Amino acid sequence: MSSRKLTLDLHPVFNRGGAIDQALREAMDEAEARKVKQLEIITGKGSGALRKRVLRFLDSKEMRGRYHRIDKDPGNHGRVFVHFRFQRGQ
Repeated sequence: MSSRKLTLDLHPVFNRGGAIDQALREAMDEAEARKVKQLEIITGKGSGALRKRVLRFLDSKEMRGRYHRIDKDPGNHGRVFVHFRFQRGQ
């Protein structure tokens, strides 16, 4: 099992809705394929709209079962952490 962390910076696609969803899906797929323990999503501080969109995406029925938990960084409102837990042999 890997202890690596994967990072997704959404700054380049912050204003393109479809590209945001695609980037999030691809990052989730990669995190699962590489069996990383943590996916760091950088939304930036801004107005908070992108962060809310990311949290809604992660809370969707399609995504909820794919991760263990989500943490919002209390010291940096521009980051969200998605934690994964994999069973042995998975």
